[in-house]
Amino acid sequence: MTDPAPTIVTHAETIDAHVGKRIRLRRTLLGLSQEKLGEALGVTFQQIQKYERGTNRVGASRLYDIATALDVPISFFFDDMTAGQDLGMNTKGFAETRKPFGTPPPPAFPPPPFPNTTTQAMTEEQDLLARKETLDLVRAYYQIPDKTLRQKVLDLVQSMAKPSFTD
Repeated sequence: MTDPAPTIVTHAETIDAHVGKRIRLRRTLLGLSQEKLGEALGVTFQQIQKYERGTNRVGASRLYDIATALDVPISFFFDDMTAGQDLGMNTKGFAETRKPFGTPPPPAFPPPPFPNTTTQAMTEEQDLLARKETLDLVRAYYQIPDKTLRQKVLDLVQSMAKPSFTD
């Protein structure tokens, strides 16, 4: 019988890294330093670094505090999770339909010989979100105090953007 522990650890580490990236994304969008976020949470900036790198796991109560400090719902930290990050573990559906605990995971199949366009598009989107210009635009957008005006600015920018064939 194969030991499922390495898959579970890898699965948890992948989720921790994803949550950490989302913490960093939101913190930078708000223009907060790791030190300022740490002060708001009562932890050191080194602890924030560890959360953002996925080195330290964020507990449920701490994640709630981070979500409150960053003014986002907890689900924000799990947005954009892809099926590839599921690592073949059955995490969908009711407990009654899941495989029993300790059942070895299904065999991993090698990636297809052609590039994964979904992964490539996600990488390109992440690159866009990491640009200083994008962060400046988002910060300026959220500094508009009037919610109706913000919506009008969004509508204007979307009307000026090139049409997307993926919509």
